[in-house]
Amino acid sequence: MDSTVVVGAGPAGLTAAYELARRGHPCEVFEADRVVGGISRTEERDGWRFDIGGHRFFTKVPRVEDFWNEILGEEDFLLRPRMSRIHYGGRFYDYPLRASNALRNLGVLESLRCVGSYAWARIRPPADQSTFEGWVAARFGRRLYGIFFKTYTEKVWGVPAASIQADWAAQRIRDLSLGKAIAAALTPGRNRREITSLIEEFRYPKLGPGMMWEACADRVRERGSTIHLGTRVERIRRHHGRLAVTVRHDDGENERPGVGGAVREVHCDDLISSMPLNALIRAFGPDVPDVVAEAAAGLKYRDFLTVALVVPERFSFPDNWIYIHSPEVRLGRVQNYGSWSPYLVQAGRTCLGLEYFVNEGDDLWRAPDDDLIAFGTRELERLGLVTPGSVRQGYVVRMPKAYPVYDAGYAGNVEVLRKYLDVEWPEIHPVGRNGMHRYNNQDHSMLTAMLTVENVVDGAGHDVWQVNVDAEYHEEHTGRPGTPRVTRGTGRDAPVLLADTPASG
Repeated sequence: MDSTVVVGAGPAGLTAAYELARRGHPCEVFEADRVVGGISRTEERDGWRFDIGGHRFFTKVPRVEDFWNEILGEEDFLLRPRMSRIHYGGRFYDYPLRASNALRNLGVLESLRCVGSYAWARIRPPADQSTFEGWVAARFGRRLYGIFFKTYTEKVWGVPAASIQADWAAQRIRDLSLGKAIAAALTPGRNRREITSLIEEFRYPKLGPGMMWEACADRVRERGSTIHLGTRVERIRRHHGRLAVTVRHDDGENERPGVGGAVREVHCDDLISSMPLNALIRAFGPDVPDVVAEAAAGLKYRDFLTVALVVPERFSFPDNWIYIHSPEVRLGRVQNYGSWSPYLVQAGRTCLGLEYFVNEGDDLWRAPDDDLIAFGTRELERLGLVTPGSVRQGYVVRMPKAYPVYDAGYAGNVEVLRKYLDVEWPEIHPVGRNGMHRYNNQDHSMLTAMLTVENVVDGAGHDVWQVNVDAEYHEEHTGRPGTPRVTRGTGRDAPVLLADTPASG
């Protein structure tokens, strides 16, 4: 029987391992971290549980839904209301933006300026719409773009929005425009059938997303596979027609997993990789062609840290998270873990997760935990979300390589690496967000793994790179004849505009 190694124990890696195991192909899984779940883990400190980035369990992929239901029982899921708002200029805006709420907060004069800016964009659209800035400005006008898109996006990526590619906008913002929102507001009876709402509720594992992946890891082990935590892949080569994978096991003596400790070599016929795509290329050693090495070096990632602050329950809010568009703070979003699940928090108190988008090694990343807790507390007080002296305790969680960056060169670099792997390493199969350098959601990452297993076991020939290239996954229903009616969207990381009248479900 052919053998398979899986690199990474996040959603993609564990999905691949589970699919292999239940088809009678046990595997070895190597995870550099000491916990499973990747960014979909649940961190636990002193009885408090933290969801790193927030994970709504919603999908349009039936086989992913079936997978979730197979791993966890119905009693393990909560049905949670979806609510998010935007904080800008000391005010809260509905998310998605609604005309009456925006008008009340912006004022009549600023609202008219936004409409005028949109009208000008329709007459003279931006010449370059290949960037996030041009793409959004063409659909909403530069003034609305500057208020509700630019600041938050630049916090996320740490670079000017003009240098981020429109691919990210197409994936993360449904294809609405200010004009469609105005039309819907003026003629709601006709248009609300065509413009779908964001999801109003979602399922959520009661102990956080890590509950899913911890249970999945147990199932993988029960079916005969092995998961090695704290184990980093260092080298991949060929030996007598098979892959030889050198791994380093954590010896427990080092702060960073996979550093120090025992080294061994594992042989396999196929390797399913959710490790960062550039790290995979580096594992081939120094002999890769220069153009390939340069493409790998050109891929960048954005890192992420959470400052979790325990506060009295009176500072709770109903939102799952609040987007902080206010430019005077570095804070990007605030989660209220109690709004995700009461099992994440403790009686009489809640925990607010302050999310900062950073680069590994920058000032926030390197700051001591106590300094970060003090910094986050000051920012939360400055925004008026808590009163001075309310924070009781705090924790810090760092997550490297949380987001693959969609800069000007990323698409060309990924294409170079994809072709190189197809030709030179056809037995290696990239999957998932970092494995493919694609901003996949959890369900899309899982689907890439499912299709890859079918390729490995059945020779199915799926083009896994086509997963999540259809921007309509996040868009409205277009009403084209013969297309199925889609009544629910997903709710993403940037504002969308809807009519005041909610869309019918």
